[in-house]
Amino acid sequence: MQRGLGRWSGTLLTDRYGGYDSVIDPRIHPDRLSAGCVAHARRKFDELARDGTSPIGDEAIRRYARIYAVEAELKDMSEGERRAQRQELAKPLWNKLKTWLALERRLVADGGGAAGAIDYTLGHWSPLTQYLEDGAVAIDNNHLERQIKPWAMGRRAWLFAGSELAGQRTAIVMSLVQSARLNGHDPWAYLRDVLQRLPTQRSSQLEDLLPHRWQPASDAAP
Repeated sequence: MQRGLGRWSGTLLTDRYGGYDSVIDPRIHPDRLSAGCVAHARRKFDELARDGTSPIGDEAIRRYARIYAVEAELKDMSEGERRAQRQELAKPLWNKLKTWLALERRLVADGGGAAGAIDYTLGHWSPLTQYLEDGAVAIDNNHLERQIKPWAMGRRAWLFAGSELAGQRTAIVMSLVQSARLNGHDPWAYLRDVLQRLPTQRSSQLEDLLPHRWQPASDAAP
């Protein structure tokens, strides 16, 4: 992904939430690609399998398991090698999955769970398989979901932030805390240092305080 002031280009991996549509609309942003979270597609079949409402769920889970087994073998490869192996090993499994789902869709009634699970995968086929074309793109966004799980679990307790502005400020602080963790920093040490330096930090150097660029004051260049 390439970043710039207020603009970026690259691939955005999402769970297909409609709120992302405007930032990955190819008519507006031809330099951006959409990738879909495979775990979300698989999860719909997992629900069928657990409910025991359709044998399609069990078979779909087995097929997705083969795809994930391939991905597990590629985790230590370079981006180029990973893409080549995905094309050779994973893409044929996806093609077989698509053929099988299309056949099964003809046999299930509209409006049911099986139809919904199949329609989700087939309807988002292009973004779900986008990761095959780019070794830098993950197969799903489970890693990110694990990172934001504490906020998702606590949001009911945080319904009363005081005001909409207070809620926005809380979201900013949470983003900084989690970004600091992802960059290997102690969040408390990071926030304390940043808050102490902010009053005297030059406006042109504010980006140096972002988690991915931050250095403790004692380590920063004079």
